[in-house]
Amino acid sequence: QVQLVESGGGLVQAGGSLRLSCVASGRTFSRHSVGWFRQAPGKEREFVAAVNWGGESTSYAKSVSGRFTISRDNAQNTVYLQMNSLKPEDTAVYYCAASSRYVFALSEYDYWGQGTQVTVSS
Repeated sequence: QVQLVESGGGLVQAGGSLRLSCVASGRTFSRHSVGWFRQAPGKEREFVAAVNWGGESTSYAKSVSGRFTISRDNAQNTVYLQMNSLKPEDTAVYYCAASSRYVFALSEYDYWGQGTQVTVSS
């Protein structure tokens, strides 16, 4: 099975940047699409961004479009989420997930990391 570990979260001021990393184990990782999701306190988990296995197709939630960039380095078994111009409403636990298909719904993802906390202060 694919195992995922997120890192890079922390405390940042509004307008700042963070880069999240999702490091995967598993020989078939390069054939998996990866999505980033986030969950704020008292809120449902929501889609943030996704990238296909080749890295050429990406999708973003409207709330982060133009500010976040998802990318992957299959040689390093890593997917990144570059977050710029962060806002307090971006505060959440961020999760990466892997799917055998390029999809966007939570139920379509087979493997999940444990999450990393991102806190954006005013």
